[in-house]
Amino acid sequence: MNILHVNCNYLGSNLHQLMVEKLGDAGVRNTVFVPVYSQFTSSIQPIEDVVVSECFEKRDRFFFTKKQNKIFRALEDSCNLSDVNLVHAYTLFTDGNVALNLKKKYNVPYVVAIRNTDVNYFFKYRINLRKRGVEVLQHASAVFFLSPVYKEKVYSNYIPASLREEFEAKTFIIPNGIDDFWLKNISSEKRCCNSKKDIKLVYAGRIDQNKNIPAIQKAMDGLEKKGYDVSLTVVGQVDDSRVYNEIIKHSKTQYIGKQTKEKLLEIYRSGNIFVMPSHKETFGLVYAEAMSQGLPVLYTRGQGFDGQFADGTVGYAVDSKNVQSVADGIIKVVNNYDEITTRCAESAKKFSWDSICRQYLEIYKQIVCMQESGTE
Repeated sequence: MNILHVNCNYLGSNLHQLMVEKLGDAGVRNTVFVPVYSQFTSSIQPIEDVVVSECFEKRDRFFFTKKQNKIFRALEDSCNLSDVNLVHAYTLFTDGNVALNLKKKYNVPYVVAIRNTDVNYFFKYRINLRKRGVEVLQHASAVFFLSPVYKEKVYSNYIPASLREEFEAKTFIIPNGIDDFWLKNISSEKRCCNSKKDIKLVYAGRIDQNKNIPAIQKAMDGLEKKGYDVSLTVVGQVDDSRVYNEIIKHSKTQYIGKQTKEKLLEIYRSGNIFVMPSHKETFGLVYAEAMSQGLPVLYTRGQGFDGQFADGTVGYAVDSKNVQSVADGIIKVVNNYDEITTRCAESAKKFSWDSICRQYLEIYKQIVCMQESGTE
């Protein structure tokens, strides 16, 4: 089976490289087409069968059709499309529109994923493109969401009622996977946090406004007034120096910079609760990584991780714009700590790339079989 992956975000992290490698191990022949703007800086080193095309300018993002035409021409020029069985588009608008055009011209079926930028930018603000997004969904053989929350948000707000049943029938909720490292080093050690004293919070991720670290610190200040002793360890790359300068002023916050997986594992194991109340989050791999080491998690209500588990199973959803909600979430975790922490490591196994790729592979096979039999 030959799969063409159209993924404008492929170079941003090793997330989808891991997925493609797992599919390759299962016998799939993969080609990844990565459209990027000129002078793009990659976070990973592309491997064989990854075609990186600097085919548009950064300013083209304001001119959707112009940018799409450039991407499509580059794809036709650089990839052999004659033996492609299926296209996997990793975003609805940028990648999905390419897949739609491929289907129209070459009759190749496609599947499409809906992510943070699709929900919180394109559907929300690019009103003129909503009809295009619906068209991409109509012609897709399968639709993927990372969480039920995003599915509900899109289908309730942007999809005509007459199409929802049709779309629901081909929709799958499949989360991202985490690096095998975390599941190979999963921690079953019993944790304790049954006192107001010495509550160690951990945050890992980019240092920017979206990640909302100051809200954690304000919640800590409120808890201190109630007799709690709470500290915060912040791990990650500084993307916004103003946020960094603000958070390091807090006396109970320790910033230690970006760390290796091995060091981060130690930090997780020495903490009590993982807290990341991001304003917007497609998924948040760090929640699952922290869970693998037995850490309960506080995640954002209405964003990507919300809905992966029932509230209270591995942690609690909080309102990113409400400091008291963050503080209340910390208290609820502390009050139910023994029960929650015993579930975290086992629940993290849900995010194994092996099991996730088996789900994708089964869907791929069904679609290709239907296409070859003429029933697609």
